[in-house]
Amino acid sequence: MPQTLTCIKLKNRGLVHIEGADRRDFLQGLITNDIHKLTPGEAIYACLLTPQGKFLHDFFVVERERGISLDCEGGERAQDLFRLLSLYRLRKDVQISVEPENTVYAILGGAPADISAFKDPRHPDMGYRSFDKPDAPEGTFEIWDTLRIERVIPDGSRDLTVGSSTMDEAQMDSLHAVDYKKGCYIGQELTARMHYRGLGKKHLKCVNISNLPPGAVLRSTCGDIGLALVRDANLNPDDPA
Repeated sequence: MPQTLTCIKLKNRGLVHIEGADRRDFLQGLITNDIHKLTPGEAIYACLLTPQGKFLHDFFVVERERGISLDCEGGERAQDLFRLLSLYRLRKDVQISVEPENTVYAILGGAPADISAFKDPRHPDMGYRSFDKPDAPEGTFEIWDTLRIERVIPDGSRDLTVGSSTMDEAQMDSLHAVDYKKGCYIGQELTARMHYRGLGKKHLKCVNISNLPPGAVLRSTCGDIGLALVRDANLNPDDPA
């Protein structure tokens, strides 16, 4: 991890904006995290699931001047998130818009002093995120990607199968994406059941791609490491992961 301030332009990011008097209540009934944790200058990490508790989208929820913004995967994925949220809007006082392409920087090595940025809520080592570029040297995307994979942090649909993956297999509660104490949200019942009953048999792990555990399903990679979905019973007992 860089010891001095370094900024890295992230790939394939978009924004979904949610405005209107009901914006918080609207999101509270949909997403896996508690919207009441959201404060100015900070962000929460959350997901949108199917009614069966399967992954659809992950995003950072940020409060901004124009309302709430979701820092999400870009392109068609941002358009799909916009479409799904629009379906749930019904008669609520919310206005939803989308920017399919948006620039986001990861900032490692400390907090930037010259721009507004928020801590990456998933893990302290992931630094800060900002929609503005700080006055700092640029690092490669591979630096950020390696850091992420080593800490077993999924990168949206690169690592999670849309309509199939669960919060348990990605251990999303350890990344502060799931609040088990909040009220109902879409997919809550299955998500809570898997968590409290320990039903998950497969989980994402950081692996060496030249020595995969039996039956591992490889997802994103960077250099000689990657994230793979591994059956717990197939893990090497000496594997530190």
